[in-house]
Amino acid sequence: MNHVLTVSHLTGTIAGQQVVEDVSFEVPATGVTAVLGRNGVGKTSTIKAILGLINRSGEVTLEGRRIVHMHTHRIVQLGVGYVPEDREVFTGLTVAENISLAVRQRSPRLDFVRELFPEVVVERAQQRAGTLSGGQQQMVSLARALVNDNKLLLVDEPTKGLAPKIVDEVADVLREAAKTVPVVLVEQNLKVIDLLAERVVVIDAGRVVHTGPARELLDDPERIQQLLGVHGEAAA
Repeated sequence: MNHVLTVSHLTGTIAGQQVVEDVSFEVPATGVTAVLGRNGVGKTSTIKAILGLINRSGEVTLEGRRIVHMHTHRIVQLGVGYVPEDREVFTGLTVAENISLAVRQRSPRLDFVRELFPEVVVERAQQRAGTLSGGQQQMVSLARALVNDNKLLLVDEPTKGLAPKIVDEVADVLREAAKTVPVVLVEQNLKVIDLLAERVVVIDAGRVVHTGPARELLDDPERIQQLLGVHGEAAA
């Protein structure tokens, strides 16, 4: 199987505290790979370490190219899209300005994001992002990543704090995105994982404790309880 991303013995620190202990996994060049785990075990820190947003060591390769020594902006320029936890839109800028700032190629996929997010990207283009609802801000954050052609998309807890209807909309968008780009998805909602993921990586205390097919884990309630501390409804 071809792999778009390979992570080997990755460690990461924030303010001198080690938050990623020893993470290794591979991401196939198609589909959705979900990163699961209880709260505070290092899922978001792992994504940030891959991107160089925190101090890290180990090996990370993108399509066989070593990127662990690169600055974040260079990794993004190579074709890594990022949807951060808590959206992180520029609240004082309009929707159109938020998306424009994310463009990194001569022919951005504006028609694609307008089709995916007509209410936000088209109808609210001149509205300041800070006045949008949480769900609408999440759509802006997704649009910023999807306006570019990517080799890999890193999406960190996109359904966090959203109403069930918006969760379904976000899942639909990610399903559409995954048709053209491999996705690494940090997610707590196992229903979303069931809808989207082919593979799972489970992290505990900064280390990978399980990898395998998503269906195999989701069909094993005892394993879900052991690894995630939940009963198959949502990974809390």
